[in-house]
Amino acid sequence: MDLFKLYFKRLFASALIAISMISCNRQATENQNDSKLFNLRNDVLNFVGTPDSAYSRSSLVFSDQGAWFGFGLHDETHQSMGFSGPFLMTQENGVWCSQDLVKFNINGINPEEFDRIQTSDNSHLQQVFESKSLRIKQDLHFISGSSVLISTKVTNLSTKKFSLQSDFSGRLFLDGMSIQGIKNGISLQSDKSRATGSVKLCTGEPTSITVEKETYQISLSAIDLAQNETKEFIVAVSFIFPEYTRENENALIVQAAQDYDASLEIRQLEKSKQINSLEKKLDANWTDDVYKDLLTKTVLTLQNNWRIPTGELKHAGVFPSYHYVWFNGFWAWDSWKHAAALAHYDVELAKNQIRAMYDFQDKNGFIPDCIYRDTLIEKHNYRNTKAPLSGWAVWEVFSQDQDLKFLNELYPLVKKQHTWWYQFRDHDQDGLCEYGSTDGSLIAAKWESGMDNAVRFDESAILKNRNGAYSLNQESVDLNAYLFAEKRFLLEMANALNKSEDAKKLQKEMEVLKAQIQTTFFDKKTGWFYDVSLDGKTFVDVMGCEGWIPLWAGCATDNQARKVHKNIMNKQFFNTKVPLPTLSASHPKFNPDGGYWRGPNWLDQSYFGVVGLHEYGFHNDAYALTRKLMHNAEGVLQKGQAIRENYNPMTGDGLESYNFSWSAAHYLLLLLNE
Repeated sequence: MDLFKLYFKRLFASALIAISMISCNRQATENQNDSKLFNLRNDVLNFVGTPDSAYSRSSLVFSDQGAWFGFGLHDETHQSMGFSGPFLMTQENGVWCSQDLVKFNINGINPEEFDRIQTSDNSHLQQVFESKSLRIKQDLHFISGSSVLISTKVTNLSTKKFSLQSDFSGRLFLDGMSIQGIKNGISLQSDKSRATGSVKLCTGEPTSITVEKETYQISLSAIDLAQNETKEFIVAVSFIFPEYTRENENALIVQAAQDYDASLEIRQLEKSKQINSLEKKLDANWTDDVYKDLLTKTVLTLQNNWRIPTGELKHAGVFPSYHYVWFNGFWAWDSWKHAAALAHYDVELAKNQIRAMYDFQDKNGFIPDCIYRDTLIEKHNYRNTKAPLSGWAVWEVFSQDQDLKFLNELYPLVKKQHTWWYQFRDHDQDGLCEYGSTDGSLIAAKWESGMDNAVRFDESAILKNRNGAYSLNQESVDLNAYLFAEKRFLLEMANALNKSEDAKKLQKEMEVLKAQIQTTFFDKKTGWFYDVSLDGKTFVDVMGCEGWIPLWAGCATDNQARKVHKNIMNKQFFNTKVPLPTLSASHPKFNPDGGYWRGPNWLDQSYFGVVGLHEYGFHNDAYALTRKLMHNAEGVLQKGQAIRENYNPMTGDGLESYNFSWSAAHYLLLLLNE
């Protein structure tokens, strides 16, 4: 609980200082274009959509500050003066609470008679309704991981004085949620969540509050508007878990609502700083506006999946995708990849993403595959772990801020996790590890690779090492290349921390493992790295993406790298429309459309392939492949369209989940010159 109190105390103090500073210095006027003012890019993701049920997955959701809920913009069929939602990740696996929980109404005014313009950027959602006589402008932004502020500004555009009667209202369509009236608003309780919701008027006091079973109405005093006069109403919507106190949240809301524009500017400045810092790091090949839009989209994708700590999750982190019903948790190798990208613009979130998984490390060094906020919905998966990439993530973070305290904190944990592989996943104790499981199941052993249904595991079997430790009967080249890379990153950490004995030991281990990888897994005849049988005598004859991981890790010989490069650039193998698929296009089992790990392109593996080519000097081809990854994958460079979980390498069609974090993370890394 102390962690949550400290988090909120710092958040509250920072917000008060920022609001105070901006309130004193703000020069922006009501009519200025916010996005130009703060150098933010509009509409890189399309949040337009009106849910038709609590379980709709037809549109994207805007979220920020790690909140467990989000909103959207209504489509043309729903001309409401309000935002769609909220979509709640506080319960079940994500559900819509309402079509529009906070709808602004003016008696005698039909929203359909107004022209409507909607827009979004990384800081907020905005919609403007305008007729000859009235303009209603609504902005929505998050002030914390528990609350959003909605500003509604009504401006008289006519030459006459207006007196208007208005209210805020909403209707639930979520079973198990109830409404109660409270001072200045309503509270929301759900029988499926510990989080409590509220809608509160922050400007003035309502004339009445009416609550029915599924509906409410907050009636407002009459609006008297002279020519060109503007009246503003501010509403706060909160969903707060017990770890965070409503008293502190209310204080933050009151302070922010005193000057909504200043509060919004805090968020705009924050987002501008993030994007501007990243644009300075762009590779010279990717500085055109179309790539800057993609850069912004990658950050916004990760932002929408960001969650503050609550329940079982003790540190903040990033979902793979809030949009997919089974991805409401943190996965191990996803987390390492997210952190490697986050480190370049939000180093504290990157650190916490890593800590979130290490919170669950056991005494032997094992880290579970995935963890969840509420284990009544989903159980943590202890049946397997995931590929060892945490050392890479930690070093990426340290490379950004040189925080020795963080390095000192994580080094022994990464070292313990690294050692675990050799104690629990090396069946024949030859120094080469295998993927496996804790429960003896073959399926969990395949999950441990992260490539669940990869063709290379079609004929594999499970072997017992000891109680609670099982291995596949094949040694995987990618796993051992990852372990080599982790030794390299641990060596860097040891040197930075002046651990000379550890450094000497790691250096020797690297030399031995490099030789083993070069001699055991490489087939001179075909020029590729393959998994091998446990005795090392037989190649698993499947040419897949695991074959270029030794280049990323830096443990291939120059000659081996040249042969791998030749195969990568072969249009019959891996140089497809969206290049670097998970399986060679020439393989009889290649299934590019929905084959999961049997052909589709996954951006993490594509990234490792591109970086591997750069590592060995094949820069021109690496850039050419990167260009195809961006230009030929559906929607990646198109404004509004979401980044997908994977892609069809032959057609470019997006596949599986929308708003997928590690795809965004690796696109971001591909754009940077670091």
